Amino acid sequence: MLGHWMQVDFVSFMTTLYHAAFCPQSRFVRLVLGELGITPTLIEERVWERRREFMALNPAGTTPVFLEQEDLPLPGAGVIAEYLDETRGLGMGDRRLLPDQPAERAEVRRLLDWFNGKLFDEVTGYLQHEKITKRFMSAEQGGGGPDMTPIRAARNNIRYHLAYIDYLMAERNWLAGPKMTYADLAAAAQISVADYLGDVPWSTHEPAKLWYQKVKSRPAFRPLLADRVPGMDPSAHYADLDF
Repeated sequence: MLGHWMQVDFVSFMTTLYHAAFCPQSRFVRLVLGELGITPTLIEERVWERRREFMALNPAGTTPVFLEQEDLPLPGAGVIAEYLDETRGLGMGDRRLLPDQPAERAEVRRLLDWFNGKLFDEVTGYLQHEKITKRFMSAEQGGGGPDMTPIRAARNNIRYHLAYIDYLMAERNWLAGPKMTYADLAAAAQISVADYLGDVPWSTHEPAKLWYQKVKSRPAFRPLLADRVPGMDPSAHYADLDF
């Protein structure tokens, strides 16, 4: 009965994703929705403006926020991913993005936390804020030119994370095991932002590069490759599937 009620509700209310095009957690959710065959209405949110209507949906003031039931805004990549697995996962069969077995699910969740948390905190968050977000903020909001100190830290830290992907791929077909999972989509979403900016040293991390090519070639990735920062072209190979 519960599944029937939820299915009716999905049909009756349009799905909406409040996001920022180069917010890596938003990109992760967009990839997940693409793999599930869900095309939401996308609303670009400038979180530094702290719109009253958006803050009512997510008092933390961060993207992404997913809205499928009118009175149930879901904030944050992890919350959204769990919700989508609970409501759609079983229907995905062997393409489920969060595996069936507890140990396998735990490994995916561990890596999901690593990439959406640690990689973002040490790499992508710095690059996104300094190179992209600050361009669109006023001086009063903290905007202005990029600070090279966090950018240099991010460029150094990304080598550590790429080496970890190299290590994982030495023993696995995908980051968390034999099949593609949330872990791969989270890592690829984070790295895609750095790749747009030309800050990924691919030449010294071949296993990570081959893995990224696999994820990047999936149909769900195409909308991300079409994203552009106004006034800033992507790296030459950003949209190249065989770079």
